Amino acid sequence: MNKTLYGKLVFELSKPGRVGYSLPNDANPAHTTSELPPHLRRAAAPRLPECDELTVVRHYTNLSHNNFGVNDGFYPLGSCTMKYNPVIDEEIAANKTIAGMHPLQPVETCQGALAIYYDLQRMLAELTGMAEVTLNPCAGAHGELTGLMVIRRHHEAQGQTSRTKMLIPDSAHGTNPASAAVCGLEVVEVRSLPDGTVDVGHLRQLLDDLGPQVAGMMMTNPNTLGIFEPRITDIADMVHAAGGLMYYDGANLNALLGECRPGDMGFDVCHINLHKTFATPHGGGGPGSGPVGVRLGLEACLPKPRVRACKLPESDDLFFQVDDLADDSTLGSIGAFFGNYGVMLKAFAYMLTLGADNIKHVGPLATLNANYVKQRLCDDYLLPIAGLCKHECVFDGLRDKSTGVTTLDIAKRLLDYGYHAPTIYFPLLFHEALMIEPTESESRETLDAFIDIMHRIAEEARQDPQLVKTAPHTTPIGRVDDVLAAKHPILTYWQALKA
Repeated sequence: MNKTLYGKLVFELSKPGRVGYSLPNDANPAHTTSELPPHLRRAAAPRLPECDELTVVRHYTNLSHNNFGVNDGFYPLGSCTMKYNPVIDEEIAANKTIAGMHPLQPVETCQGALAIYYDLQRMLAELTGMAEVTLNPCAGAHGELTGLMVIRRHHEAQGQTSRTKMLIPDSAHGTNPASAAVCGLEVVEVRSLPDGTVDVGHLRQLLDDLGPQVAGMMMTNPNTLGIFEPRITDIADMVHAAGGLMYYDGANLNALLGECRPGDMGFDVCHINLHKTFATPHGGGGPGSGPVGVRLGLEACLPKPRVRACKLPESDDLFFQVDDLADDSTLGSIGAFFGNYGVMLKAFAYMLTLGADNIKHVGPLATLNANYVKQRLCDDYLLPIAGLCKHECVFDGLRDKSTGVTTLDIAKRLLDYGYHAPTIYFPLLFHEALMIEPTESESRETLDAFIDIMHRIAEEARQDPQLVKTAPHTTPIGRVDDVLAAKHPILTYWQALKA
């Protein structure tokens, strides 16, 4: 690639008078700007780049080559479950008969789509041990908020408006306390033990102190450290005895598939990340889907619309109906229509492709891969918590701290070798946290290659630490000032000219 030419912004490639299109004149006088009121008209033409088509095509094609995804290589981003999305899932979601549908069509004309929606609800309910599921939330955090709204609505319906405290472990995802706060709940932190699990003694003390103020407890299991909570049923019993509900953050559900279900562990409400656990792609702000499941007795609190099945008269065939949105007896609507239907289709296809038998292998294989990586790297990288991990393993930087090489340096150096970096500096329990989640999709050969590079970087840190500290060396852009970019963002080319 010609870096001199195509490493530039499209504005820098612009030449006055150069065009890449030819459009006929519009002979319809009704399509003139005279229809626009004066206060909506531009004072001057927009400053758009002027480029020929070939320049534009090459520019954006070369930009796309700088992007990285699971289809390009190993993507070990911890706690994000970046697994491969089979091509057939994309083909099904792109089918014109499906993609061209409109949510306001009469239900008689979209029975097939509603059947998929209904079947997916039932499949997710079975996999999570829940009674009912809504597919409306458009992301994981949106699902969290919806689930917490369900909990709050339930307590209010019981006349227990004082239940406004939400217990959250200090190892939780950052979205947990954020979602609770947005829902109007007060976050109460629960300490972790040195082994990374919940301090049950501290939890018991909090439950005793707060009493009727407890709305519930948010947890993910396995937790953010990749550790399974062995006393999860005891924790659920304690929270239930205090009158609270258990909320399951489905971020780490991938490790459980085929082994156990949140409902069987005592959780009352859970969200599921279809865009993680069930292979549909995520990142870059979307698309996502965060269905919420509830145990028996909480169905009335779920948002609308929901798809219900009924039998046709004199037939065993099912007819699918949609809730009346005008009925405000439930939580109401939390988004437009049915959520991200395309994401649901991909997840539905993925689940059918695996089938009931093969989906049981997802959790065990993800756990096997994570433990393989952990054992192979623990001689060069500090393992703060020993023992079996589940879907991901967490290190605390290099064992040899004398090199001065940080987790950030390691992540940047990985880019030189063609790997996306793992999650770094999270969870916050460790100063140099480095979280790796290989998922069940990756082969042993892929993991071995990644492990070899991680060992090579550790050796570089010992022999030539400056090489690692100044990485990356092969990417189009080196290290950026993250703080400056956040405080003084330059969002347009014209801003850059003035800077």
